[in-house]
Amino acid sequence: MTNHKIIMKILLIGQCTLHWGRMEFGNVGNYYIIEPFIRELRRVFPAAKIKTTMQMSSRFCESEGVTVLPMEFYYGWSSDDLAIARKEFSIANHYYRNGELTEITPFIREILDTDLVIDFSGDIWGDNADFLGQDRFEVGLLKDRVAQLIGKPVVMLAGSPGPFNSDKNLKLAKEVYANFSLVTNREPISTTLLQEQGFDTSKTHSLACPAFLFEPAPQRDIQLLPEVEELFSQRRQKPIVGFILCGWNFEEGPFDKSGRVDDEFTRFAEAVEYLTEENNVKVCLMSHSNGFDIPPAPFRLKHGRDYDTIKQLEKVLKDRGISKDFCVLNQVYDTWQIKGIVRELDMLVSGRVHAAVAALSQNIPTVIIDYGHEPKAHKLSGFAETVGVSEYVANPCSSEDLKATIKRCLTKKDQYKQFLENRIPEVKQLARENFNVLKKYARL
Repeated sequence: MTNHKIIMKILLIGQCTLHWGRMEFGNVGNYYIIEPFIRELRRVFPAAKIKTTMQMSSRFCESEGVTVLPMEFYYGWSSDDLAIARKEFSIANHYYRNGELTEITPFIREILDTDLVIDFSGDIWGDNADFLGQDRFEVGLLKDRVAQLIGKPVVMLAGSPGPFNSDKNLKLAKEVYANFSLVTNREPISTTLLQEQGFDTSKTHSLACPAFLFEPAPQRDIQLLPEVEELFSQRRQKPIVGFILCGWNFEEGPFDKSGRVDDEFTRFAEAVEYLTEENNVKVCLMSHSNGFDIPPAPFRLKHGRDYDTIKQLEKVLKDRGISKDFCVLNQVYDTWQIKGIVRELDMLVSGRVHAAVAALSQNIPTVIIDYGHEPKAHKLSGFAETVGVSEYVANPCSSEDLKATIKRCLTKKDQYKQFLENRIPEVKQLARENFNVLKKYARL
């Protein structure tokens, strides 16, 4: 008799189900996560068939061996999303109680055909999901619950769940969370907050973000980029500190607010001036987000909104006329190039958490600028706690705290770097554990 090996079938869903390009070509941190996420799944389940509702490019699908399902199976930004999810819940609940399926929707068909369902929702498994679309969090919860009721193992990996400031979906969220076969959070603060709100965290592991495993472009390729070659020449006379800012770091929201007045940039300008004038370093202003032309227009990678923020900071610095040694990276760089550029820095001040991850994972001393307005995310402090660098999280609403944290980093830069050289291999192992713990769910 021939022995046929059963192929593991994995279905990847979650709040990171976004339109084409959003996970790959927009917020750079998204791609830092998704590439190692899929590759680590492949390490644990080499022959697995992976399907996802996340809309990835054909290049990614071919390179990583992933099949993309219609986004609408999970959430389609239509007026019918909640009604469909509630209907599927009713079908699954009937099946759970009576052992028969009265109807099979496209989503339920995929659930029936899978061995393992993975929810990957990042920091939007909570109230913040509804910023993406109407009833988005409830729809996602119902999709998870459908898979659970049908009897499939459902896990949630590498997330930062919360906040849950509203009671609207709290009961359902607790029910879904208690019925996950496994949860891995990418930092410990999420787990603590869940416990404080009465979630059952008995199957929860506090680990690290897969982004710590993302590999940058080779150094030889980075050093040949025109702006970078000049900036990071071996002839440089002083340390180079990267400075990354985004809309979340301002005291007044929303994060995509247009027409900010120059005064809103004053404390960040003062931080740059403190670096260049009092500490004799060169500051490189950088963007950590990109944009792209939406299909059917020909694909073209272009600057994201962070670039406009950095350019306004550049204008404010020039108008003030105090700082003498700063520059801006004006070219558009892809994800691999950006992490490679970060590797060349002597230090980074970052308002983007995954830019901080890019630096910390390469042993670059880093100051993390926290969110300045609501809805705030605990992930920044959580990531810092995971690495053991909580003292380097700065309050963007206080010029004094921002400068004091930068001073602390500059003063301890050598010890900081040595600490990272010892700690980061441990953090990377924690990132791999998100996937090692999945082995018990293999049906091979």
